[in-house]
Amino acid sequence: MALTYLKSRGLASGVGGKVLQVVSASDSTQRTTTSTSFVTASNTLSVSITPSSASNKILIVGHTTVTNNTANKSTYLTIYRGATNLGDASSGFVNFYTVDGVDYNSNAFTFLDSPSSTSALTYQVYLKADASSTGYVNANSAKGSITVLEIAG
Repeated sequence: MALTYLKSRGLASGVGGKVLQVVSASDSTQRTTTSTSFVTASNTLSVSITPSSASNKILIVGHTTVTNNTANKSTYLTIYRGATNLGDASSGFVNFYTVDGVDYNSNAFTFLDSPSSTSALTYQVYLKADASSTGYVNANSAKGSITVLEIAG
């Protein structure tokens, strides 16, 4: 039996979808908040990128662990581009509800942003917690990361 292999072809010149640049950051320090409004989770879970064209997209990929120290409370994680919350205004991208206050969850998130800009952009992880509780990011000192990829438009 003969096997047929298909050759992967690159995109034609001028066609969008090519990855133009990649910027990444990570942090393994456990961070906490008691804020019920989104606040900076970690200054090191932040990346800056300058798109080469206003028609290009930015793909955001990240991973971290979150928890809350109080039973029946939630911790929320989102991504900001500058002062703009890219997630849901109330719950962000990640909402982790803890039953007993000691469990934690490994979370991955992705988002395709269309900033329509050629200015430097900063993408950063933000965190908040339910009232009367403490939210954690990089719980148990697990490594969190954020990576942004500029995609040709």
